[in-house]
Amino acid sequence: MELVPSIDLRNGRVVRLHQGVFATETSYKLTAKQLYRRYTAAGARHVHIVDLDGARDGVAGNHATLRSLAALKGLRIQAGGGVRRLADVVRLLADGVERVVSGSVAIESPDEVADWISRFGADHIVAALDVRLVDDGTLRLATHGWQQVSRRSLWDAVAGLASAGLKHVLCTDIARDGAGVGPNVKLYRECVKRFPKLAWQASGGVRNAADLHALAAIGVAAAISGKALIEDRIPRRELAPFLPAA
Repeated sequence: MELVPSIDLRNGRVVRLHQGVFATETSYKLTAKQLYRRYTAAGARHVHIVDLDGARDGVAGNHATLRSLAALKGLRIQAGGGVRRLADVVRLLADGVERVVSGSVAIESPDEVADWISRFGADHIVAALDVRLVDDGTLRLATHGWQQVSRRSLWDAVAGLASAGLKHVLCTDIARDGAGVGPNVKLYRECVKRFPKLAWQASGGVRNAADLHALAAIGVAAAISGKALIEDRIPRRELAPFLPAA
C-alpha cells in the first residue's frame, strides 16, 4: 500500500477542514511548495491536491498554485476540486497532473466520467466517492464540496462506474475527515470485498502508523493523509514502509 500525502488549498493557502465544513478551517504557515518538497524528500511518489474553492463553487480557484507544483516534477500529482467539464480534465492533464479526480460529476453524470475514461484511459481518472452515514444506515454520497447529499448509494455508484472501466476510487468517510479518530477500516474492507479489482484509496482519520498497517492488511491500494502529515504526527521512520522512494 502506498501513502499519498494530501494538500488542501483555499485561496492559495494550505488549510485543513473538519468533516468538510468550511467554517472549521485551520490555516498553516507552510506553503504548498514547502509541503511538496517535504513529501518528495520523505520518499512519496504521489501527492493528492484538493482545490477546495473549486470543490465548493465549481470554478477552479487554485489553478496557479497547482501549475507551480506540477512544474517542480518531483511527485506525480493527483488533483481534484471543481472538475465539472471535459475542459477541466484537459486543462489539468495539460498542466502536468497525472490523475484527475472527479466527485460531483462521477455521482451525478457518470456517463460523462465514462467518456473521460474512454478518452484518456483509466489510469488518469479517479472517482471521488465520499460518504455520509444517514439515519437509515445507508452510505449516501456527498457532492459539491460535501455540501449536498445525493440519493445514490456508494455501491450503486461504484457498480456503474466499474462497468465503464473505472480503475481508481478515492473514498472518504466524511465523519472521519480531519478528526484524527482512525480510518473506517470496516468500510474499506467491504469496499475491497465487493469490488476487489478496483484500486481503492482510503481517506479520512489516519492518525498513526498502526492505522496505515490496518489499511494495508485489508488490501486498499493507497491511504490518503493530510493533517497527520502536515503536523508531523507520525515519525518518518514509521512512514517509510508506505513511501515508495523512502
